[in-house]
Amino acid sequence: MGMSEKIKIVLLKKKMTVTKLAEKIGSSSQNLSNKLSQDNFREKELQEIAEALDCDYEANFVLRDTGEKV
Repeated sequence: MGMSEKIKIVLLKKKMTVTKLAEKIGSSSQNLSNKLSQDNFREKELQEIAEALDCDYEANFVLRDTGEKV
């Protein structure tokens, strides 16, 4: 599942529109829509989106053999 799909799921759960999220992160709705359609986000943008959605954002590599998160 890509980040765009995850963001859309959270938007539905929070009953928030893309336009409202764009306003909260200081972006245009067109720019955010383009990023969502291309699933193209920088780490900083994902952190800002998580904050705007009142969520925690975690990005990890997990070693499959040990379960260790890096």
